[in-house]
Amino acid sequence: MEVILKEDVANLGHRGDVVKVADGYGRNFLLPRKLALQATLANKAVIEQMKSASVRRFATEKAQAEELATKLTPIVLSFTRKSGEAGQLFGSVTSADIAAEIETKGIEIDRRKIQLAEPIKTVGDYDVAIKLHREVTAHVKVKVVADAVEEAAAEAAVAEPVAEVAAAE
Repeated sequence: MEVILKEDVANLGHRGDVVKVADGYGRNFLLPRKLALQATLANKAVIEQMKSASVRRFATEKAQAEELATKLTPIVLSFTRKSGEAGQLFGSVTSADIAAEIETKGIEIDRRKIQLAEPIKTVGDYDVAIKLHREVTAHVKVKVVADAVEEAAAEAAVAEPVAEVAAAE
């Protein structure tokens, strides 16, 4: 089945592309979600008009994404989490946490645009990519710090056995 994409579809194509897909994928996924139109002569004419409008929209979206990228680049996010002895977090820092923290800075970002392969589970500094547009990616610095109360308790726990050993000798 040939379809004309109305939106960008990951691993398939971009808006306005005519692609060949399996019948079931087109009928059951792309068409009901209005991501594509069946490739007929009439629809191809409509798509040509959509492409010209799409080029203008693409340029404005890219400009907005670049402007947002310049706002995001200097941001450094800091998360304080409870952690174990080796710096392993009890829990993790997810893309939803990062999106919520960015929103507190006055910038709204969809969590799905944050390119985090897997949640952050250790203490440290990270560089997280945010895909704002097909051609624009911003990078935000994320610092994950161990909770000070937990650190003090861990140090005290380590110091106690040492003190007991010294007292026994």
